[in-house]
Amino acid sequence: MTRSFAPALLIAALATSPALGQEGERITVEGEIIDTWCYFSGVMGGPEAVVGTAHHTCALWCSAGGIPVGLLTAEGDVYMVLKLPGTDRLAGGDTALKLASHSVTAEGMHYSRDGLDYIIVEEVVADAGITNLNHEDYGVVPGFAIPDDALEP
Repeated sequence: MTRSFAPALLIAALATSPALGQEGERITVEGEIIDTWCYFSGVMGGPEAVVGTAHHTCALWCSAGGIPVGLLTAEGDVYMVLKLPGTDRLAGGDTALKLASHSVTAEGMHYSRDGLDYIIVEEVVADAGITNLNHEDYGVVPGFAIPDDALEP
């Protein structure tokens, strides 16, 4: 290929390729701050057991270990939280630990790509604390998460 064709090919490729960035949409969303690894993998049980007080301790450990947090709505939609207010880093750190398992109302920028929803939370406008008290049903640690040999006398 000669040098004279290279700029023309580059311009043609850029003109026909999809936009690299995407404009976000400002939204307000209500839901519970969740541990996305356990919620999506099923490693600790079904979706109903990996939220609320039954999963709070694990959610803290996962968040502290760098597992991304999500915001689970009452309708079952999950927004991957890219950033929380109060930190200049990605979602994690002390802010995520303070909000783990909390029911919140968050305002921010929503992005969707490849079937996944993301939110950059700009403000937590309401924090109801932990409202899902499902440990009465599942225990503090769900029974199915305890290895059988740990239950033997």
